[in-house]
Amino acid sequence: MNLRVGLGTDRHPFKEGRRFILGGVQIDFPLGLDGHSDADVLCHALIDSLLGASSLQDIGTHFPQTDEWKDASSLQMLGKIVQLLSDKNWKIINVDATVICGAVKLSDYRDQMITNLSEILQIPKDCVSIKFKSSNQLGFESKEGVSAFVVCLILRDSAS
Repeated sequence: MNLRVGLGTDRHPFKEGRRFILGGVQIDFPLGLDGHSDADVLCHALIDSLLGASSLQDIGTHFPQTDEWKDASSLQMLGKIVQLLSDKNWKIINVDATVICGAVKLSDYRDQMITNLSEILQIPKDCVSIKFKSSNQLGFESKEGVSAFVVCLILRDSAS
C-alpha cells in the first residue's frame, strides 16, 4: 500500500460586489472574496493538498486564470480533482482543515461545509474536519481576508 499526506494553503482578500463562498456555502456577509474563480479558499487549499499528496502539481496548473475558469465553482473544480485522483487509483482517506477569519463567525456553516465536502470527496462526514480560528485580531485575517490550511491523507494500493 502507498499512503501519502498532502498540505494545501490559500488566502484571498475581501472585496465588495462579490459573494463569500466557503466550502461551497454562501456566507451571509456584505463582502466576498476576491479571486479568478469563486475564491473559495477552503476548496482551493483542499485541491492543493490533494494535488500535493498525489504529486500532480498545483491548482494553477489544472485551473489557469483563463475565461474557462472565470467565476467557476470551486466545488466543481474540486470534483474534477477527485476524479483525476480516482483515475490514478488514489482513494481519499480523510481531510483536516483550519480556516482563519476574524471578520465573520463561521461555525454556524460548518455542518453544511462538511456535507458538501464529504459528498464531493466521496468519504464519510466523520472523515472531514473543519476548524475555525478568529485570528485574535492579528494580521491579514483579522479584517482583510480569509486563509485556509488543509492536510489530507490518500491511499493507493500498490497492486493497482
